[in-house]
Amino acid sequence: MADGPSVQVFFTPAELGGRGVEGKTAVVIDVLRATSCIVEAMANGAAAIFPTESVDDAMALRDSLDLDRTLLCGERKGLRIGGFDLGNSPTEFTPEMITDKQLIMTTTNGTQALVATRRARRTLVASLFNLSAVAQEVANDSEVAVVCAGKEGCFSLDDTVCAGHLVLTIMEQADGDVGLDDGASAAAKLAGSYGPDAQTFAASAAGRALVDAEMASDLEFCAEVDRHDVVPVMHDRAIVLSGD
Repeated sequence: MADGPSVQVFFTPAELGGRGVEGKTAVVIDVLRATSCIVEAMANGAAAIFPTESVDDAMALRDSLDLDRTLLCGERKGLRIGGFDLGNSPTEFTPEMITDKQLIMTTTNGTQALVATRRARRTLVASLFNLSAVAQEVANDSEVAVVCAGKEGCFSLDDTVCAGHLVLTIMEQADGDVGLDDGASAAAKLAGSYGPDAQTFAASAAGRALVDAEMASDLEFCAEVDRHDVVPVMHDRAIVLSGD
C-alpha cells in the first residue's frame, strides 16, 4: 500500500464527472500554452490571474475591476482575441507588460480546465516551466488529481507527456511510495518514450497547429524545464502564488 500521495491523471476535464477532484489537490496542465503563460506571468510579477470560460465572462469581469491595472489575455483558434491586450504566448508575459497587473484570461482549453476544478481542495497550475516546484509542493499530499486540458475535448499528447513527467518527478520527490491510477501509470509510461521537448510538442496536434499559425518558436520556449521555481494556486477563481 502506498504511503506517499495517490496520484490520478485525467486526460481531459470531461473525465472529472463533477466529482473527480473534490477534496483533492488538483494540478491543471495546458502546456501549449495557457498554463505556461500563467506560470510565466506569475514569475514575472503579475498580481493575480482570473481564468474565465468565455470572452463575455472576461469582458464582464474586467468592468468590475480596476481598469488601469487590468489586462485582457487569451486566444481563440490560437490567435489573440480582438481587442485583448495579450494573446496566449508566454513570450508576451514580460515583466514590463504585466508586473503588478491583474490578468483576465480566457483560452480554448486551459481556462476551461481550471474552472472545471473548482470543487478541488486547492488547484495548482503546472507546466514544464515549474515541473519540480509543483512536484515538491504535492509530494506529501494524500490525493493528487492531475487534469490535462486536452485539445477541444480530446486527448492531447503534449499535456499527457507533461503530466507523465510530473508523475515521475513526484515519484522521485515523495517520501513514500506513490500510488498511481491507470491514467497516471499510462502517462508515466508515455513520458518514458517522449521527452519534455519541442520535438514532442511538434508531434502533437496542438504543436502542429502552432506551427501552421507561424508560432513554432513557442514550442521551444514552452519546452524549457524548471525555468521557474514558483507554484501558482487558484483561490476563489483568482490565481496567485503559493504562500501569498
